[in-house]
Amino acid sequence: MVDSRLGHWLKLLVSLMLLLKTQGLYVGITYVKSAVAKGAVCLDGSPPAYHWDKGFGTGINSWLIHFEGGGWCNNVTSCLSRKKTHLGSSKLMGQQIAFSGIMNNKRPFNPDFYNWNRVKIRYCDGSSFTGDVQAVNPATNLHFRGARIWLAVIEDLLPKGLKNAENALLSGCSAGGLASILHCDSFRALLRMGTKVKCLSDAGYFIKVKDVSGAPHVQTYFNEIVTLHGSAKNLPLSCTSVLKPSFCFFPQYVAPQVRTPLFILNAAYDSWQIRNILAPSIADPLGVWKSCKLDINNCSPLQLKSMQDFRLQFLNALNKSTNSSSRGLYIDSCYAHCQTETQEKWFMEDSPVLGKKKIAKAVGDWFYDRNPFQKIDCPYPCNPSCQNSGLAPPNNPEKKPPNGSAASVNMSTLLCGLLMLMGVMLP
Repeated sequence: MVDSRLGHWLKLLVSLMLLLKTQGLYVGITYVKSAVAKGAVCLDGSPPAYHWDKGFGTGINSWLIHFEGGGWCNNVTSCLSRKKTHLGSSKLMGQQIAFSGIMNNKRPFNPDFYNWNRVKIRYCDGSSFTGDVQAVNPATNLHFRGARIWLAVIEDLLPKGLKNAENALLSGCSAGGLASILHCDSFRALLRMGTKVKCLSDAGYFIKVKDVSGAPHVQTYFNEIVTLHGSAKNLPLSCTSVLKPSFCFFPQYVAPQVRTPLFILNAAYDSWQIRNILAPSIADPLGVWKSCKLDINNCSPLQLKSMQDFRLQFLNALNKSTNSSSRGLYIDSCYAHCQTETQEKWFMEDSPVLGKKKIAKAVGDWFYDRNPFQKIDCPYPCNPSCQNSGLAPPNNPEKKPPNGSAASVNMSTLLCGLLMLMGVMLP
């Protein structure tokens, strides 16, 4: 019994030490105060913000610009609620956030981008950085200026070295992954000729499908977002010139026309889309899907059938977006949402694998033109490397550890505490 308990605590100790090692560093916030005069502000009128960890060594002239995700607001009520959070006000953002996954600054955990300039643009507009309404209702004081935020942040970064970029990757997760598709070509246009520019969308390929009740819930929802935020003029003209603007919020109608090399990373059973597009609460008033949405292992045969049908619709919506050899494609069969921001999904020993490659390796090979990557996984539950909790990463763990770094945790204190705890537990 003693040996068993000792083994348990030693495993816990190793896990904690590995967590501290892989978590990377905490990066301070930069407020773009000059943007306020341009009307480039969050929902509540506060200045936009980003976190920047400077590149070093061979990565000093390479830039990774990453959009934060966090859903949208589609009416005045939801935007008023949102502006009371860090997703609507920079006043409520933590001063520091942890950089992990594709933002990690350690080569063993982020082999191709660890020494790049890594920037996370904070999300506080609720429109995937597409909104631009000049008028502000004094009764609500809501500002719909997402597109201005995007331009203001880039304008702030250009003189700080972005204008000299040799390599540039625009990425994002969820609503940020959608933004990386919508702004992909405009990002390339903002940089100098000769810069190697590509884009990566993580869990941003939202599809236009009906929910389990047969209602076009997400189509209505996206239409309300585009209308409220005045997004139409900031969506790609190649789409809005032939389709309704709200359709152009769906990547399936935009991605085929994107000219810049684009990598689409998505779970075929995207847990956010299953929960909010396929089986939103409004379509499931009795909560029949509740347990299934929490854990795919709890799904009934009928629910699994609906999810397999969703996968087929997802692949069909994706079909025209894979029409170029410059495209990257990593569609695994995990029940997940956002796989670049968490270390365990991006690049760890037990990270998801598709075509014998982990996500970080596939993206790196594609960016540097070492090897193309376009693979679609077999249907669930065929991939044993998936971690099918379906839980998305938390929105930026906003903490301020001593001295501003995860590495500043006193390891001896941690060890002593664990050893004391082991002493209590062991007879």
